Order: sequence, then structure tokens, then C-alpha cells
Amino acid sequence: MASKEVTLVIVKPDGVQRGLIGEVISRIEKRGLNVAALKMQIVSKKLAESHYGEHKGKGFYNDLINYITSAPVVLMAVEGVNAVAATRKICGATNPIEATPGTIRGDFALSISFNVVHSSDSVESGKKEVKRFFSPKEFIKYTKPDSAWL
Repeated sequence: MASKEVTLVIVKPDGVQRGLIGEVISRIEKRGLNVAALKMQIVSKKLAESHYGEHKGKGFYNDLINYITSAPVVLMAVEGVNAVAATRKICGATNPIEATPGTIRGDFALSISFNVVHSSDSVESGKKEVKRFFSPKEFIKYTKPDSAWL
């Protein structure tokens, strides 16, 4: 059996403004994953620069920082078996035009600039990104009744 993983999901400013928070959470939970930590906040410029540091120097970097800090986001630490890969499938391709219908981006986005969600791209990134946005005390441990069937 695969081991449990943790991944970060961000409902980005466009997703929050369009009222898609519940839709994103619902799809994650219906897949069988647990939302272990959840909060809404406006991301500071310093935190955004840390999160998107790998893109510094690229042409879209400043627009990305301005966008993610422009309005509230919803942050989730999502846990479960194969959480990173499963969440990436739920979200769909980064470019919504390439995203499969039935995914969040395939159903709700039209451009890379406003693609509704972020999800960690690897197990290592998931651990690092979750630590960047959540302290251990913000996690709630619980077991859902259907967990034995997943």
C-alpha cells in the first residue's frame, strides 16, 4: 500500500473571487483525501516571493507575485495516499486549455494567468510548501468513516 503524503492546495484569488472554494474542497474530499489544515489569508509579498522563488527572473514573475497577493486565497494542507498525484489530477494541467474536462482547471479556467488553483508538483515540494504556509499546531488529525475503503 502506498504511503500517505501531504500536499499544498491554494485556491487562488480568481477562484476565491468566483466562489469556487467549495467546489475545490468538494472535489478533494470526494476523491478520498483529507483536508488536514485550512485557512483564508492575503499572501504577503515576502511569502509570495518565497513560494514562487524558483520563477524569479522569468518574465511572468512580477505578474505572478502581484496576482497571488491581490486578494484572499484559501490554503489547504491535503493528506492521503498518493495525495500529490491525486491532487494534481483533480486540478488538471497548469494550462487550462490543455486540461481535461472534469478537472478543476478544465472546467473553470481559460488562461494560465487565472487558473483557479495551485497544487504541489512533488512529494518534496508538498512537504516544503505546507511548512511554508502552516505550522504543526494548525493541523487537525481525524479519521473519516470511509477511510478503510480508500
